Amino acid sequence: MNIGQAARKSGLSAKMIRYYESIGLLAAAHRSDSGYRLYQPEDLHTLAFIKRSRDLGFSLEEVARLLALWQDRSRASADVKALAGQHVADLDRRIEELKTLRDTLQHLIGHCHGDDRPDCPILMNLASGVGCH
Repeated sequence: MNIGQAARKSGLSAKMIRYYESIGLLAAAHRSDSGYRLYQPEDLHTLAFIKRSRDLGFSLEEVARLLALWQDRSRASADVKALAGQHVADLDRRIEELKTLRDTLQHLIGHCHGDDRPDCPILMNLASGVGCH
């Protein structure tokens, strides 16, 4: 199948497929006599794996490691579990950072009169670069 068909079936854009190929996540596609990329069913499986991994928030580096583990039939599942566990720890850290950002914004919103006056604690905070907590 060509790249357009692979894109439709995988749910990825042709641009992303070319990018994943350029960085080595996807093996270089075979080419037709006219130079068009041709993808095989196993390429679609790899693209689905990449897409699902990215949907779960894994970085490109982590996806590369997961792909290597997936393709290594002698891998230890402990290696996969450790990588996924580290990803969960990273997600937890990011969630806490987002909660802090939310709390700061809620604090600023709570101190903004939201009326016709020009003074605004939200803008003052942004201009000062100083946190509220």
